[in-house]
Parts: sequence; structure tokens; C-alpha cells
Amino acid sequence: MKDTRRPLPLFPGAQPPRAPLADRMRPRSLSEFVGQEEILGEGKFLSSVLSARPLPSLIFWGPPGTGKTTLARIIAAETKALFLPYSAVLSGIKEIKDTLSELKRGGRPEERPAILFIDEIHRFNKAQQDALLPYVEDGTVTLFGTTTENPSFEIRNALLSRCRVLVLSPLSPSQVETIALRALADPERGLGKEASFLSPDALRHIVEISDGDARVALNALEAAAVIAGHRNLEQVDVAVAEEALRRKALLYDKDGEEHYNLISALHKSLRGSDPDAALYWLARMLDGGEDPLYIARRMIRFASEDVGNAAPGALQLTLAAAEAYRTLGSPEGELALAQAAVYLATAPKSNRVYTAFQRAMGDVKAGGSHPVPLHLRNAPTRLMQELGYGEKYQYPHDFADAFVPENYFPETLGRRKYYEPSDAGYEKTISERLKTWWGGLRKK
Repeated sequence: MKDTRRPLPLFPGAQPPRAPLADRMRPRSLSEFVGQEEILGEGKFLSSVLSARPLPSLIFWGPPGTGKTTLARIIAAETKALFLPYSAVLSGIKEIKDTLSELKRGGRPEERPAILFIDEIHRFNKAQQDALLPYVEDGTVTLFGTTTENPSFEIRNALLSRCRVLVLSPLSPSQVETIALRALADPERGLGKEASFLSPDALRHIVEISDGDARVALNALEAAAVIAGHRNLEQVDVAVAEEALRRKALLYDKDGEEHYNLISALHKSLRGSDPDAALYWLARMLDGGEDPLYIARRMIRFASEDVGNAAPGALQLTLAAAEAYRTLGSPEGELALAQAAVYLATAPKSNRVYTAFQRAMGDVKAGGSHPVPLHLRNAPTRLMQELGYGEKYQYPHDFADAFVPENYFPETLGRRKYYEPSDAGYEKTISERLKTWWGGLRKK
């Protein structure tokens, strides 16, 4: 098969001379690879992949700059596979299907595996992903895909079930430092500089701000070297490193898994009564571009679900915080959200309203439509009165303390006890009041 496309080269040696430092320093073998020890090495997952025939289809899942594409290319080189690289951002499914159809007609040696590599595969929609299935199922190609999103959410089940998922972790600070120093010193592919060219403080700053992303660190290092060269500086200091980095946005995708991870962390910090952690996760979400009113809505829900009647003012305060933000906007209105978060975290907690409502809903779904007892029905017409609607109803205000023990449940269901107030905050008062009113009548 004649391939007229211009596939991505396997290794930086074939890159143009002015390729970015991050591309030039891309590892060419597993021995050069830094990080991901949990899947590399003898007896680890990747060693079994390299020896497997046929090659299994793989989804490389991890944050940016952790080596997903590099590992895919190394596997292709180690197995001498035909490597067909595409990007879900730049390529169309028709282009890929045309190549695969020609491949299926016999455009490669039988003993040579073919790897269809799709960068950012999560950007393909369901129909596009489904179009790949026949070629993966019949062995025309082995699929390698990279994604920063949770495959469970973004990859079609039919496709995901035919792949193994490799989870890549963010690089540790020491691993990023190793990569940066290697690029600094490498005379062929790197900058060819002495270690003293990068001050310890500048190196530390680059490592910290890269946030486990090797590409960010290498791009910053290259930019810092360019700035130093233009200014005839003998060393890159912190000021130059800061200028080169500017600022890396914190990892946050408000439409992806991290969105749910962060709101979960906020919710659990509030439930765990840690105002400091709650403020941190609130700040992370706001700084990452989350809609502040989404956070406000979640805190309003929390006020009912996890604080409840232990502190009835929580619901009022969170509603007021949402309204304050609508009035002020950012950044002024964000302080009201912070106030609400601190209040919720430090308030007494009770989920008894939440659990009581779940029990009641369970009875409703399981028991069908029990008829309303006659004494609880309204009787606006003569016919209804004659049928006994409202008969024998006891009006609580006619009794001491405006209370009379009455059955307010359907007779076919019987009395139920859903709400069991705790001894936290105001719910303790509610608990004592219910005991005084109902005594032993409220049974489970």
C-alpha cells in the first residue's frame, strides 16, 4: 500500500532542526523514559504488552505531559509495527476509514502488526468511534488512543471493552527535575548548557509550576534560555523563569472528570467540617473557570442534604450567597460564596431530612397509590360532605399546644417513622418536641 500521507515521525531524530525542545527530547526508548514505574519494567504491564501477539488495543489515560504519546510510539518501534498516527482534532473519520480499508485489502506484510494511533480520541463522537469498531474487531489494526478524560465517560463501551486502559500518573517533582536537567545538558537534542546555567531557585520554580507536566517544564526551560540569550545573561534566575512560565492554569476541565472530582472534594470537605480545605477546593474551582452559580447551587443542596435542620439558617445563607453573587458578580461576589462555604463547614451536621425523604420516596415507589383517608380529605361540595370527606377531622388549634395525636397516613399503609432527628444543633430541640407530642406513637 502506498501511503501518500505525511505521518508523524517516530522519533525526534527525524524532526526539523527547529523542532521544540519538548519534541527533540522525546524519549526514543524505554531506557530514556522517566516516570510511570507502576507500568514499566520487567514483570510490569508494559513488558507483557511488548511480548503479546497480537498486540492488545490500548487507551493511554493520563494528564498532559506524562508520556502517553511517547509510550505509544516506543511500543510501535519495539514491535516494528506499521504506525498510522492521527489526531482526533485534525483528522476526519473518512480519512482514517479510507486508510484502514486499503490496509484491510492487504497493504502490509502479514507478520507486521499495524497500529492505528489516535491522539485525543475522546474528541471523536460516538458515531466516529463506532466506525473504528469493525477494523479493531477483525484485527485489521490495533488501536492506540490517548486521552486526558476518563475513558469510562468518553469512550464508547463497545470500543472500550476491546481495549486495555493504561493509567498514567502526573510526574513527581523529582521526575520533572530529572527531565529538565537532562534537556539542559544534552548537547545533541537539548540545550547543551552547564547545570549552573539554571539557578537552583529557577529550577525549583519551573518544577513546581509545571504541575507534573514534562512538556510545560521543557517549554518553560526553552523559553527561559531564549530570554537569557537575547539579554546576554549567563544564568537563568527566578525572574527569567517566571517570565518564561508566565502562569500555567491549574488542571481543571469544567466539562470533564476533574469537574466532578473537585466538586466532590468540596462537598466532602464541607461534610467533614474542614473550612480550610473547603476554601481551597472552592478557590481551585473558581480559579479554573467554574461557573460560580453552579458552586452556589451545590452548596444550597448541601445545606439541605448535610446540614438540614441542625442549622436551618444554612439554607437561607446559601440562598443569600447565590443572590449576592448574582448582584455583584466576580470577583466581589465570590466572597459571599466563601462565607457560605465556611458556614456550611462549621455548622452542625445532620442528614436526617435527606434520609427521611429517601425512605418516604421508597415507600411511594414500592407501595403504589394508597388512598387518602376520608378525614384528611377536603370537602368543598355537599356531595363530598355526604360521602364523608373531612368527617372526624380533629383541628389541632382546638387542642392544647395546637397538637392532637392523629393518623395522617393512608390506612392501607399504616403509620411510618421516616424522620429521626439527631442531637446536633437545632435538631435536638426538634427531637425533644416530637417526643413530647408523639411519645411512643411514632414507630418505625
